Amino acid sequence: MSSKFESLYSLLGKAVKKFEEIMLEKETEIIRESAIQRFGFTFELAWKTMKAYLEENKGAKDLYFPKDTIRSAFQAKLLDNDPIWLEMVDTRNMTSHLYKESMALKVYRALPRYVPLIKKLVEALG
Repeated sequence: MSSKFESLYSLLGKAVKKFEEIMLEKETEIIRESAIQRFGFTFELAWKTMKAYLEENKGAKDLYFPKDTIRSAFQAKLLDNDPIWLEMVDTRNMTSHLYKESMALKVYRALPRYVPLIKKLVEALG
């Protein structure tokens, strides 16, 4: 039987590939909306996979929120202490308020910076 971490890790690997694929497409409104959705899904898997890894392999406790999990991953040297990870949380939170075109554009413009960080996380966890 696989652990929670292993299950999430497998899903994360697939999600990152799809996120990366959509970011290579020429920007249209549909591509932008799809990329934002894929980012949201991928980010949720990323922080929950980190949480499971830290709990199962580092004995971490009380990781209820993304920023707490990311800070714990910084301390465990799972992630480089890069403030873009914390920015990613804020960007993810913005995705539930994308009723303005300007907000959607702002989120979309930030996404290319996130792909390499999430890919690096997948490599570190593997």
